Amino acid sequence: MVAQVFNLCTCTGKIPAPPKKISKQLIIFIREFPVADWVSEIKQHTFLVTGSAGFIGFHVARALLSHGARVVGLDNFNDYYSPALKHDRDRELRRHPQFVAVAADLADLPALEALFNDYRPQKICHLAAQAGVRYSLVNPFAYQKSNLEGFLNLLEMAKRFSPERLVYASSSSVYAGLTEMPFSETQRVDTPISLYAATKKANELMAHAYAHLFGIPSVGLRFFTVYGPWGRPDMAMWLFTQAMLAGKPIKVFNYGKMQRDFTYIDDIVQGVIAALMAPGLDRYEIINLGNHRAEELLKVIGILESELDIKAEQELLPIQPGDVPATFADIDRARTKLGFEPVTPIEVGIPRFIQWYFDYHGLPRR
Repeated sequence: MVAQVFNLCTCTGKIPAPPKKISKQLIIFIREFPVADWVSEIKQHTFLVTGSAGFIGFHVARALLSHGARVVGLDNFNDYYSPALKHDRDRELRRHPQFVAVAADLADLPALEALFNDYRPQKICHLAAQAGVRYSLVNPFAYQKSNLEGFLNLLEMAKRFSPERLVYASSSSVYAGLTEMPFSETQRVDTPISLYAATKKANELMAHAYAHLFGIPSVGLRFFTVYGPWGRPDMAMWLFTQAMLAGKPIKVFNYGKMQRDFTYIDDIVQGVIAALMAPGLDRYEIINLGNHRAEELLKVIGILESELDIKAEQELLPIQPGDVPATFADIDRARTKLGFEPVTPIEVGIPRFIQWYFDYHGLPRR
């Protein structure tokens, strides 16, 4: 719903009448702070988007630019997955005159200091991180450098330069090991089962300390299985599509008994922008951003089979260390505080991803 209202406001400058099926909290949110005000406010800000050549960072930067913001994009273009894809995303952003690209690593404190001195960002959207539960088992020090040292450097810059707000990416992985669903921000998440999840929980604790000690307003967003165009090649949607088109088997973990709260990128972007711009937030916030639907992995495979007109050959495997059989987001807090309402079911989002995949790789549709 935020996506619908935000886009309509951008075009018309007016708040459309709310549809019949809308939460009471969202109606209050729209009346108290019209999303059209975000557009005028966005234009007045300089945003730092870390990980701007990454999946979510690219989409957030592009959305901010489309609404008139100045965006400073920071990325180190590492080789965790294809740097060529990251450079393609970056090339798309560089077409916009309000975009400034900075190639640097968050762990490089002097480079970060130079960036803040040169551009003085008023809002920070921190989406750079070493991602992946499974990769953390084989390259743990990449997580220490990016997710811990890099985040500490950014907090130090926030302490020194006093931005209006720091929004950063946490993860649904912090809920691993819990069985009560949907996962809520009120649940204790003190027992991570992967190093990746431990670093994301550490980010939340570090942000809390800096909010308490230095008054740095922060919002940690726990993302749930984000997918869509320009996505990551290490995630299931891409891996399955690539393998099926190549006539290879797809690896299906936990023998197919998996559920994920697949959340389409456009919905995530609107939630991130709301976290950056919405008034009335507490100094320290943790908020889930998910689709509020636990989808069977086999259902996702079925949609891919239908869209590709290919029957998938499934290699059934046990669950991977550090992984979880199911995720499901409670988004009541996001609805109340951000007016967040995801609007894209997988039946719509997966075909959009497939179309982009074919276009990006120059493949003819069957």
